[in-house]
Amino acid sequence: MAIDLNSDLGEGFGRWTLGDDDALLSVVTSANVACGFHAGDPTVLRRVTERAVAEGVAIGAQVGYRDLAGFGRRFIDVEPGELANDVIYQIGALDGFARIAGDRVRYVKPHGALYNTIVHHEEQAAAVVAAVRAYDPDLPVLGLPGSAWLRLAEKAGLGVVHEVFADRAYTPEGTLVSRREPGAVLHDPEEVARRCARLARGGGVVAVDGSTVPVVADSICVHGDSPGAVAMARAVRERLTADGVTLRPFAPR
Repeated sequence: MAIDLNSDLGEGFGRWTLGDDDALLSVVTSANVACGFHAGDPTVLRRVTERAVAEGVAIGAQVGYRDLAGFGRRFIDVEPGELANDVIYQIGALDGFARIAGDRVRYVKPHGALYNTIVHHEEQAAAVVAAVRAYDPDLPVLGLPGSAWLRLAEKAGLGVVHEVFADRAYTPEGTLVSRREPGAVLHDPEEVARRCARLARGGGVVAVDGSTVPVVADSICVHGDSPGAVAMARAVRERLTADGVTLRPFAPR
């Protein structure tokens, strides 16, 4: 068995630091790097891409709404053409720093509100698909199983990667519980590690009502901005390795 372990990184801005990028880059196999619209600045992007290359971690563009104040977690009713241009801009910015570091952007993952919106919003999902195809049709895309985003991406000929969140609660429909709801984010490293071991074996994810949601997990995400993110990521890695699961990026260099 083999699976990818990813995390959202590069989410500091100026003098504001969020998460421990260096520590997480020693644990994960893929890094979803903020591209400056919801978080991250040029100095942060360069530092994280250089560190990712040094650690052999695949670099992914984590694209989002232009919403620094809201950390990209607020829906924006943006015109599809403008959204596509915003996504292209973000991929290009990160790709520039990745190339200076000796690699390139290997995949694309939407962030926050954009990620959740294009689970069902066909027009915005199509705009993000169009942006990725315009930039590089060989880039795979990461997203929620069953989403409009992955369905339209696959239809457009893009490689699709199914993602499951280690530390987020799920609804019976297989979508993420809103962060506004209690219990939306899980904090117990051992509980999360057991959950990931089950996912890697194809056992699905247990929803908030106790039902099991059958999901295919190509990549498991541990959020880099959660309290105790490093300890949680290490617990997940140790448990998966102990269970004989090989950790490797789905989009290697």
